[in-house]
Amino acid sequence: MEIQLFIPCYIDQLYPQTGFNTLKILEKAGCNVHYNPNQTCCGQPAFNSGYWNEASTLAQKFMADFNPDLPIVSPSGSCSSFVIHHYHKLLTETPDLLEQHVQMKQKIFELSDFLVNVLKIEKLGARFPHKVTYHDSCSALREYGIRNEPRRLLAQVEGLDLIEMNESETCCGFGGTFSVKNEAISTSMADQKVINSLATGAEYIVTTEASCMMNINGYCAKQKLPISAIHLADILASGI
Repeated sequence: MEIQLFIPCYIDQLYPQTGFNTLKILEKAGCNVHYNPNQTCCGQPAFNSGYWNEASTLAQKFMADFNPDLPIVSPSGSCSSFVIHHYHKLLTETPDLLEQHVQMKQKIFELSDFLVNVLKIEKLGARFPHKVTYHDSCSALREYGIRNEPRRLLAQVEGLDLIEMNESETCCGFGGTFSVKNEAISTSMADQKVINSLATGAEYIVTTEASCMMNINGYCAKQKLPISAIHLADILASGI
């Protein structure tokens, strides 16, 4: 299958190996992957901070960078859902792009959703002999709508032991600029997320979002805790 790869800015700038691992997984699944190096941010940070003019510029660029006729796959439910559910608010002055978006939004997929529900693949031959727990990221769960797909993929990883934490669907405290503007509340939320994770005996907290991974790992590193967050793609690429 011919597909396009959309790599969010957090992954591009902070976790490039996760991007390469996503490519590795998709090729393992039999996809012919196209990557446009001109792609940049989808505009979500600007949009969430109230800078809609800047977000509109980025939305228009996104529409120009991707082919609406081919599936677009991304290792982020948050960025994927932003393009799907909010671009119509940013393209009102460009009716041609607004019409194109109606077609494009049907072809944008988060990685685990694409693997499980489109390609019908759950076992990739990965091996990760560790205890892990899973964090349901807010946007991925509530806006994009993935819950079972990452867990089904993790269940097929050799040697992996998935142990569910209490309140897995509770926010980790990132929330974009929320973690900066409300640092004390954000830190308390991250603390509770990590406490629940440690109670499972897990070595890793799995997430589909690089932003959650950054927030959780920052807290764990500062507190010198024996647990860290890891992206789902990095586990699925292990050993293949």
